[in-house]
Amino acid sequence: MSRTDEVVNGIKRMILEGQFRPGDRLPIEKDLAEQLGVSRGSLREGMSALSILGIVNIRQGDGTYVTNLDAPQLLAPMGFVVDFQGQGDPRHIHTVRRLLECEAACLAATRITDEALAQAGDLLDEAARLVGQSSPDHERIMEIDIAFHRIIAVHAENPVLVGLIEAFAGRTIRGRLWRSLHEEGADLRTHDEHVAILKALVARDPERARTRMANHLIGVEESLQGLPDDADASIEAARS
Repeated sequence: MSRTDEVVNGIKRMILEGQFRPGDRLPIEKDLAEQLGVSRGSLREGMSALSILGIVNIRQGDGTYVTNLDAPQLLAPMGFVVDFQGQGDPRHIHTVRRLLECEAACLAATRITDEALAQAGDLLDEAARLVGQSSPDHERIMEIDIAFHRIIAVHAENPVLVGLIEAFAGRTIRGRLWRSLHEEGADLRTHDEHVAILKALVARDPERARTRMANHLIGVEESLQGLPDDADASIEAARS
């Protein structure tokens, strides 16, 4: 094990043992290096690695602090794994996204608050107005799509699940925006599917919510099988 790994594992262990809590300021460099039995150079390298992992926040001139350690932030580095593994076949990413979001919908059906249901309803009301326009704002429609799915994920009340969903769903936004811009009727179908999901949540029906989410995401997957290699250029051309 390298000295840098010793620092990373040592700080992780201290956090797990309760020596440092979210938001705590770490000891000064000299004291912490002595405590871990490493040089200051190794300590700095370890802190840089911990910063990339979302475990500490290095504030120039103010010291190093433990982050709030929320699951989405800690799982963010996993985004590279998702990008790398999905290079050859994006269907793998969409399949995992579907598995995660269907479970989130099932859990949220019995846990989501009335306030959150009202927020989701307001989003879909706005989406209904947009999709009825002759020249809809596709980027705003996508923002609403993301916000709607996030409400469901959060109310599954599992922060690890939220982090995983964000890691995977975030990698599908480009394709979903391309679909919105180029597939006739896609926005309206998506809206109708969202409405069906919301009705299942309002009914507090877990299996119906899971089924409605699955139907929605399978449709998205099927639409994106023909996503062209030059999708980015196509999106930018549509924006201009």
